[in-house]
This record gives sequence, C-alpha cells and structure tokens, in this order.
Amino acid sequence: MINKLIEKIKATNAPIVVGLDPMLSYVPEHVQQKAFAEYGETLEGAAEAIWQFNKAIVDATCDLIPAVKPQVAMYEQFGVPGMAAYEKTVSYCQEKGLVVIGDIKRGDIGSTSEAYAVGHLGHVKVGSKSYAGFHEDFATVNPYLGSDGVKPFIKVCKEEKKGLFILVKTSNPSSGEFQDRLIDGRPLYEWVGEQVAAWGEEHMGDSYSYIGAVVGATYPKMGKVLRSIMPKSYILVPGYGAQGGQGKDLVHFFNEDGLGAIVNSSRGIIAAYKQEKYASFGAENFADASRQAVVDMVTDIRTALENA
Repeated sequence: MINKLIEKIKATNAPIVVGLDPMLSYVPEHVQQKAFAEYGETLEGAAEAIWQFNKAIVDATCDLIPAVKPQVAMYEQFGVPGMAAYEKTVSYCQEKGLVVIGDIKRGDIGSTSEAYAVGHLGHVKVGSKSYAGFHEDFATVNPYLGSDGVKPFIKVCKEEKKGLFILVKTSNPSSGEFQDRLIDGRPLYEWVGEQVAAWGEEHMGDSYSYIGAVVGATYPKMGKVLRSIMPKSYILVPGYGAQGGQGKDLVHFFNEDGLGAIVNSSRGIIAAYKQEKYASFGAENFADASRQAVVDMVTDIRTALENA
C-alpha cells in the first residue's frame, strides 16, 4: 500500500492528506437540516449530516489529493450510526481512488491488539467466511505499550499489504511532558523513532517502508532529527494550518527525492468556509471553499520545497 500512496502523491504532485474530522459544528446548517428532516434530531440524523458533508468535500477534492484521514473519534461520538458513516466514508473514498489512513490511534496488547488490527486492516473469520470490517489502507498506532502492542498490527499489515503510522512526536503542546523526557541522554521520541525504523526494515515497499511515523508540523527541528533517524519511513505530519504549521516548517520532513512525508490538514480544509479567507464562498458552497483551501495548501508546500 505504501507503493500506491507514493504513486498517488507523484500523480497529484500533492504530498497532502485531508483529515475528514467532521464535528457537527463544521457542517453547514442547510446540510444538517436536510438530514434532520429525514431522520430527526437523532444520532442517525447526525450521522447522515456528517456523511453528506464528507461526500461533498471528497467529490470536490478527490482529483487534487492522494489520500484522506478520517479520525474515528468524530464518528464514534455518534454511536453505531456514526460508525456506519465512518465505514461508508472509507468505502466511498476508496471508490474514488483515494488512499485511506484510518486515524484510530489504537494501542493495546495481545488478543486485543490483534482484534483492533483485524477489525481495521484485516479480515475477521465468521464460520467458513471472512470479512473486512472497516478496511482502511493504513492505521495510526500508539506505541506506548511497546512491541507487544505494535507487532500484531505489523503481522496483519504483512498479510494484507497494508501500512501503519506510529506516533513518534505528536503536534499537541503538551506532547513534551512524556515524549521529550531524556533517557540515557536522548529524548524518548528519538528512541521510538529508532524502533519505528527497525520495525520498518521488516516490511519494505519498493523504496519506503510500510511502517511510517507521525511527527507534528509544530516541531520542525525535531522533524529534521527524526527524518535522519527514519530515512525509509514515511512521515505523516499533522499540525498544518489550524495548529500553526506552515509550508516553510515542513521542508526537513521530506527527503532529497521530494518524498518521505505527507502533510495533514483537517479543519483548515473541511471547515475552510468558516475562515475569513474563504468566506466569500458562503456556507452553501462549503465544498468549493475546501477545494480552494487544498489548492492553496499544495501551493504553499510546493513553493517551500522548491525554495529549500
């Protein structure tokens, strides 16, 4: 799957991923009201609203981007109907030719980790048959429990030719409370990065590993260090736009081949119509605003890379 992701990035010349993280407050009133008219102000109504919101944005941007990253919590909050909307979103994006990174941030051990891996990336056996549950192409994994929590995911990835992005240095302000702690004179995130690189050597694509890393755009200097520690690991870079990251901050996340990183923007794209910059589109044309936000993001990153 890493080979497909790289092919899509090259074809679009857009090393970006759109985070499909649909808070109901992001969904324009007319979309909500249409869903509520059919299903009422219920969990089903909310799930229909976010599904229609997602669909419109995907339709407006799918020719410009290689991948999407739905954050499962935004769907889980609406219960079973929300999770149905999550699966529908995953399927629709794959039908449109997009690579889907399931932002699930799972981290457990033993049979629990195996079940998470099977549910999101593999096939579950039911009698004589097997089924793919949520069938994302990649998943994010929290490595805090160590190899016991990651190896079940790697096993399924090898079987299914799927991929992982393992949390190494996250973009949130308090990440340093643990991730920056020194162990034998080096920060924890460097130790995790080394382990990600080691895991990756066991599951290589043509030029990059199926085992990637999550490193926040808000820490560019750390990104430069981690890029050297994990030369063959693709880096998923959250924190662009709404969290403060800019194209000029991202240069060191990429390798000299112009590859090696994919940058995420969530509300900066899906809620673009709420920003002053894109207000002229109006809520009725929210998807067009998202498309323009994608164009602007790609231009920003390309320009930064060309001027590096």
